Amino acid sequence: MTTHHPVDHELIEAAAHIARTRCRGDNHTMAAAARARDGRIITAVNAYHFTGGPCAELVVIGTAAAQGAYDLDTIVAVGDRERGVVPPCGRCRQVLLDYFPTLKVIVGKADDLRAVPIGELLPETYVWADHQLDAEQAE
Repeated sequence: MTTHHPVDHELIEAAAHIARTRCRGDNHTMAAAARARDGRIITAVNAYHFTGGPCAELVVIGTAAAQGAYDLDTIVAVGDRERGVVPPCGRCRQVLLDYFPTLKVIVGKADDLRAVPIGELLPETYVWADHQLDAEQAE
């Protein structure tokens, strides 16, 4: 079942602004913006590197923590050169789910944007915490 939430257009514009003004050359090609539960918007860009540098969504997680925002509500990624909203890659989907199981992610094309729960982007998802042994089981 697909659940849609209101699309946070201010968040999309924040990411698009960073993509337009901060993404330069091949090192930074994606921007992301996340809204913290307290309403703040945190932005970041990816750090592209042939060894697999972090995506913008993952940089947002660290940037948010550095600013004291440990609970994110919604996230969106936007490509440079006016590419618009770009859905998170598989690695980002897994990390976002593990950090913020109730997170909403904005996806879709310009004429069909929607905010969906991160879990819906990972059907039959692996939840890391569900597969960890607690201290008593480990003995």
